[in-house]
Amino acid sequence: MLLTELANRIGAELSDPGAVIEINDVCALTDANPFGVTYVSSEKFRHALRVTTAGAVILAPALAAEAPCACLLVDNPVLAFARAAELLHPRSRSPVGCHPSAVIAAGAEVHPSASIGALCVIEDGVRIAAGVEIGPHCVIQRDSLIGAETRLVASVTVCERTIIGKRVLLHPGAVIGRDGFGFARDGERWIRVPQIGRVRLGDDVEVGTNSAVDRGAIGETVVGDGVKIDNLIQIGHNVEIGDHTAMAACSGISGSTRIGKGCTIAGAVGMAGHLDIGDDVHFTGMAMVTRSFEQPGTYSSGIPAMPSADWRRNVARFRHLDEMAKRLRRLEERVAELQKAQRDQAD
Repeated sequence: MLLTELANRIGAELSDPGAVIEINDVCALTDANPFGVTYVSSEKFRHALRVTTAGAVILAPALAAEAPCACLLVDNPVLAFARAAELLHPRSRSPVGCHPSAVIAAGAEVHPSASIGALCVIEDGVRIAAGVEIGPHCVIQRDSLIGAETRLVASVTVCERTIIGKRVLLHPGAVIGRDGFGFARDGERWIRVPQIGRVRLGDDVEVGTNSAVDRGAIGETVVGDGVKIDNLIQIGHNVEIGDHTAMAACSGISGSTRIGKGCTIAGAVGMAGHLDIGDDVHFTGMAMVTRSFEQPGTYSSGIPAMPSADWRRNVARFRHLDEMAKRLRRLEERVAELQKAQRDQAD
C-alpha cells in the first residue's frame, strides 16, 4: 500500500505528507529494503537509524531528524509497527468446515463458520462458536465451550468442562484444564485428590507452546481478559490471574495464588502457593516469590551472573554467614555495654 494509506491506518503523522512511496513489507532496521517499513523504539539505535536503507521508519518525533528516509511519527513506535505488520502480512484463515478425518461427537455443536482441522477429536457436549479455528490434532473434551474467533493452532488439548472466551489464541502443545497436582499422603504412598473444578479463560487470552493451565481442585482456575502467557509456563490449580497480566517463559505459579491486573512476570519466576499479588506488580527474571506482594512496584530476587572465581569464593562463605552474624551480634552487644559504662562514669 502507499505510505500515506499506511500512515492513516496506523494513526501516524507523515514527516513528508507529499511522499509517494509504496510499502509492501516490514523489515529490520539493519536489514532493510526500499519497499519495507521498520521502526526505532529507543535512542540507543540512533547509529543504525542513520544508515538504514528502509523505505520508511516508524519512530518518535524526537528522532525524525536522524532518519535518512520517510518517517511515520507516533508516540508508541512498537505498537504502531505491530499494527503495520498486521496490515502488510495478514494471516490466512483456515477453510470453513470440518476435515473428513476429524471425529466429532453427535452431541457436539459446531458453528457452520468454524474450521475443524485434520485428525481433531471433538467430544460430546462441546460447543464451538462462530469463526473458531481448530487446527490439526487438537482434542476438545466433553462439555467445553470455545468462544467466537478463537484459534487453536495445532495439537492443543482442552480438557473437560473448560470455558474459553473470544479471540483466544492457543499455541501448539498447550494444555488447558488438566488435573491439578493434588495428592494426599497415605503412609508411604501418595493418593490422588480428585480435581473436580475447571478452567475459565477470558477474552483475548494467549497461551504459548507447551504451557499448561490446571483446572481447579474445587471451583475454577481463572485467567482474566487479555492475559498473555508465554511458552513453557505452569499455572497451578485454582490460580486467579487478573486482566492484562503478562508472563514470560519458564515461570511457574503454584496453586491458589491470586495475581492482580496489569502485572508482568519475567522469565523463570517461581511463585509459591496461596499468595496474594496486587495490581501492577512486576517481578524481574528468576525471582523466587515466597510471600505476598500487595503494593504496586518492581521486585527482584535473582542473583546476577558474576565471574566464576568470585562466585566460588562467595559460595564458600555462605556456610559461615550464620556464625558471622552471631559474632557481629555479640560485638554489638559488647559495644553497647561499654558505651553505657562510659555514660555512667560521665554522670
